[in-house]
Amino acid sequence: MEESKIIKDKRVLVTGGAGFIGSNLVDVLLDQGNEVICLDNFSTGKRENLQFALQNDRFNLIEGDIRNFEDCVAAVQGCDYVLHQAALGSVPRSIADPMTTTDVNIGGFVKMLFAAKEAGVKRFVYAASSSTYGDHPSLPKVEHIIGNALSPYAITKYVDELFAKNFSDIYGIETIGLRYFNVFGRRQDPNGAYAAVIPKFVSELMAHNSPVINGDGSYSRDFTYIENVIQANQLAAITPTIDFKEKLKHYSESIGKLHDPTCTISEVFNVAYGERTTLKELVENLKSALAIYDPKITDIEVKYGPNRGGDIPHSLASINKASVILGYSPEFSLKTGIDQAVKWYKK
Repeated sequence: MEESKIIKDKRVLVTGGAGFIGSNLVDVLLDQGNEVICLDNFSTGKRENLQFALQNDRFNLIEGDIRNFEDCVAAVQGCDYVLHQAALGSVPRSIADPMTTTDVNIGGFVKMLFAAKEAGVKRFVYAASSSTYGDHPSLPKVEHIIGNALSPYAITKYVDELFAKNFSDIYGIETIGLRYFNVFGRRQDPNGAYAAVIPKFVSELMAHNSPVINGDGSYSRDFTYIENVIQANQLAAITPTIDFKEKLKHYSESIGKLHDPTCTISEVFNVAYGERTTLKELVENLKSALAIYDPKITDIEVKYGPNRGGDIPHSLASINKASVILGYSPEFSLKTGIDQAVKWYKK
């Protein structure tokens, strides 16, 4: 990316920095000459994800919990930006244990946001979720139209957006939420009960087992490669306030929405590629990519199971708002992303 579109020579806190998305952000930020602080309690993150970062003298690991306000305060000191990735993901996990999901995703979020405000952080970029769109049937999904939440996880991520807007209005801290759509890529864990679909399918196919699709395979998703997410986080952090507000004004006018230019920045953006793929098509793409290394994978049959509770049938993002205001332009399609991800899983 161009230097004008990256974070460089700053002090950045990445919460959940030992996780899949967080550790990829940590590595890129270090490569760009930043000082990076990682706050993680390793409940889902892995130390092995930080093996390169730990060799860098500009990296500081704080083993702590976002539910502990003192840890949040310590982590955010002197930071220019916060990239808040720490959360308990997974719709099924939230249905099985809504209390812990709420405690982490809302309680921890508010503590982290308040600590950032107290430390004078100008802009707080956080991981939001496409699950916020809930049962609204329209496609593509646009940021200002949402439905009813279908899981405790979805509720927590929407409540985070409400708190972010409230803190911006009251305290003046700039907040930007990035509604991720089905992110995949290197370091995404294929193991565990709540593994995401792509690494889970890759793991099964590599073991010559039949992957199990929930439903008949017609459900579709807007799969988003990790590099696109890294781009969006950086643009969200560094887009100048004046430019941001001017472009937001024009975007708001284009959708017939009133905008007050005096308000502190508090917006949400879809982060996706902007194309949808059925689960059946996804498996075929994965089989093709893996068959380059192991031709026998081509003949593996797919199994079908019941639909999963809390899932929506289809998801597709409009990325127009992020494109217009942030200059977001995803470089990796599903196919190019899968090719890169498979190379990593085959190592």
